[in-house]
Amino acid sequence: MAALTLWQRLCWYVITMSEMRQDQSGTLDGPLTGLPDVEAVRQRLEEWLAQEAETGEQASVHAMLLGLRRFDAINLAYGAAAGDGALAEVAARMSHFAASELDGAWLVARGGGGNFLLVANEACSRERWQLFADQMADAIARPIGVPAGVLRLSPRIALLRGLEGESVESMLDRLGHALDNAARDQGKRLAWADGEATPPGWSAAQLEGDLLGAVDRDEIEILFQPQFSLPDDKLTGAEALARWNHPQLGRIGAGALFTIAERADHVAPLSQHIARRALELARKWPEHLRISLNVTPADLAFGSYVRQLLDLVKEIGMPPRRLTLEVTEQSLLHDVQLAAQMMAELSSQGIRIALDDFGAGFCNFRYLKVLPLHYLKLDRSMVDGIVSDRRDLAVLRAIVAMARALDIDVIAEGIESEAQRDLIAEEGCAFYQGFLRAKPMPADQFLTMAQG
Repeated sequence: MAALTLWQRLCWYVITMSEMRQDQSGTLDGPLTGLPDVEAVRQRLEEWLAQEAETGEQASVHAMLLGLRRFDAINLAYGAAAGDGALAEVAARMSHFAASELDGAWLVARGGGGNFLLVANEACSRERWQLFADQMADAIARPIGVPAGVLRLSPRIALLRGLEGESVESMLDRLGHALDNAARDQGKRLAWADGEATPPGWSAAQLEGDLLGAVDRDEIEILFQPQFSLPDDKLTGAEALARWNHPQLGRIGAGALFTIAERADHVAPLSQHIARRALELARKWPEHLRISLNVTPADLAFGSYVRQLLDLVKEIGMPPRRLTLEVTEQSLLHDVQLAAQMMAELSSQGIRIALDDFGAGFCNFRYLKVLPLHYLKLDRSMVDGIVSDRRDLAVLRAIVAMARALDIDVIAEGIESEAQRDLIAEEGCAFYQGFLRAKPMPADQFLTMAQG
C-alpha cells in the first residue's frame, strides 16, 4: 500500500501544480486554464502594430472570439468541477489547434465566462481564416469526458481581419458585437465582425471531395520537425507533420486536414498515405536518426492496424528500431486496453511508443501504468513558464522524477529560448524540439541538415 500511496500523492502533486501554472505574457484567468487574460491580447496586438510602424511591413492581424452557449447549464447539471474541467479542455484544444494550423505568431487568452480569444499575425485569405474557425468549432464541439458523464459544447465564433490603422479597442469592440449577433442566430455558429458577408468559399462537401483527390494530386506535403538530444544538442530524428497545400485556400494544417478527413470518412487512408510517404523519405536519412509518426484514433480502431504498419515498415525497408509512434490521450479514449495490446505488439518488434501532449487536457495517469511507453512528450504548455515561475518548474521536476522512476525518457516540445533549453537539460529531459533550433521543414531541407 505504501507504493500506491506514493503514486497517488505524486499524481495529485503534478495535477495540482499544473493547475496553478502561470503564463508570463499577462495576468492569469485563475487556476482553470493557465491562459492569460484579455490584457495580454491588448499587449500582443500593440506589439504587432508597433513592429508594423517600425519596419513598414503591414501586420496581418486576424482574430476570433469563441463563446460557449448555455455554459451555466453545464455547471448546474454536472457541477462546477465539470464546468472547470471543460474550460481547461477548451483552452488546451484551442492552443493545440492553433499550434498545428498557424505559421505566424499567435496567442490564446481567456475572457469572461465561457469566452476565449485567439489573435494571430498570420497572412491568409478570408476564406482560409473562416475555414480555420469552422474547424476550430468542430474541435471544440467534440465530446469531453468528465466524471459525471460526457459534455458536448456548442461554440459560436466571431471573426475579423484587422483593418489598416485600426486600434486594438476597435478590434475587440467589433468582435464583441459580432459574437452577440452569432449568439442570437440559432442557425449560425460563425459571424464576421460588422456584419461582413461570409466569403464565397468551399462547402464542407466540396472540401471533402477535394481531399479525396488530394493524395493523387500530390497536395499532401510531409514536413519534419527536428528533434535534438540533451545535453549535447545532437540531431536525433524528426516528427513527421502533414500539410495540405490546397490550390485555392493555401496551406491547411494537420488539425483541419484530419477534421475534414473525418467528415469524409477518409482518416484511415489519409493516415496510411502519410505514414508511407514519411517512411519513404526517412529511409534516406543516416541510420542513427529516428522518425516519429502520429497515431490517430482511427488507426487504433482499425483491427489490422498493427499488421498493416509492420508490413509497411518491412516493405519500405525501415528498421523498426528507428520508428517511434506518438499517441495522444484523445486516441486512447475509445478503448485503452485494446490500445495497450496493440502498442505492446508493436513494441515487441522494436518500435518505440511516446505519449504525446502530456500535460494538456485531463492527464490520465492510468496510461502510464498500462501502456508500454518509452517516451513522455511534454506539451508546450508545461514548459512555457519554467524559466520565470517556480510552480511551473516544480511541475517539470515532478514529471521528470516520475518518468525516471518508470524508466521513461522525457521529450520537451515548444522550446523557444536558450534559457528553456538549459533548464530542461539541467532537470533531466532527454530530448527536445522547438523553434529554438529549427522549425518544421520540407523533406529536402531536413535531409541536408541530417547529412551536414
